Amino acid sequence: MGLVRAGVSGWTGHPVEIYGKPDFYFRTARLAVFVDGCFWHGCKKCGHVPKTNQAFWAAKIERNQRRHRQVGKALAGQKIKVLRFWEHELEEDLQSCVSLIFK
Repeated sequence: MGLVRAGVSGWTGHPVEIYGKPDFYFRTARLAVFVDGCFWHGCKKCGHVPKTNQAFWAAKIERNQRRHRQVGKALAGQKIKVLRFWEHELEEDLQSCVSLIFK
């Protein structure tokens, strides 16, 4: 994982007590970081809906995106900041992602 290789520390991975089980949770900063896979979460840049069973996959990706919005609202209500990165963002410009975490 890019954030681990970048030496980012002070986080808990997938904490079950935090709604949405973020990939990284920084307790002191009250910051939840999600890394969304481009295929599973519908990235407009590099995600796609498979040609086979299109209706199923389109609905699945839409549900994932709806869940993102729901999780973001719920965590904001708990005064937890949420950052979401696409997997390609970490691969292409890891330092920019890391700088947003420590902003």
